[in-house]
Amino acid sequence: MDTTVEFKVWGRMALFSDPITRIGGEKCSYSVPTYEALRGVLESIYWKPTITWVVDKVRVMNKIKTQPRSAKLHKLNGSTDLSIYTYLSNVCYQVQAHFEFNPRRRGEFLEDWSCIKHLKIMRRAIEKGGRRDIFLGTRECQAYVEPVVFGTGEGYYDNVPEIPLGTMLHGINYPNQTGIPKMQVRFWQATMDKGIIKFPHPDECRLVRDVRKVNLE
Repeated sequence: MDTTVEFKVWGRMALFSDPITRIGGEKCSYSVPTYEALRGVLESIYWKPTITWVVDKVRVMNKIKTQPRSAKLHKLNGSTDLSIYTYLSNVCYQVQAHFEFNPRRRGEFLEDWSCIKHLKIMRRAIEKGGRRDIFLGTRECQAYVEPVVFGTGEGYYDNVPEIPLGTMLHGINYPNQTGIPKMQVRFWQATMDKGIIKFPHPDECRLVRDVRKVNLE
């Protein structure tokens, strides 16, 4: 059964942090949302341990603009330091995603394996604006969601040919999802074609790096 959902998410600011720019306490956003950030939006709208959200593609609707802001950081010794955070400004995205059942929770939640049930709940949750607060990257970047038909409406990059975005963070492999006793990070070579970014499935990512070992017991 097709478990696809589509929605629009927008906000005044977004911060999809590039891990490389976090050195020294400063943060700089990627120019487009990461897979992991969009999966976080989906889980804020509706989440159950039975299902795993998979982001298929995202459409960038507005012109990509950045906005630097200063942030006062408090140190352990009581002093303060000034850092610069570079946000995205006035963002709007169309998202297409689907859910898959988590085979590692099958025995525990077998009675909850109902495509129709979760699909109806998710669509209602999108219409209501989500079950929890929606953020675009970080908590200070409040966002809002509503139903949409993916591909409708005019986007700023509709007539722009393929743009290489370089190596981007794709997401994080958690042991309770993969069954592997390691936390891992995934990277991929991102491209945007006519405003649309198509994400590979997490299992198809080849740039995977171990972060640390985790005890599954």
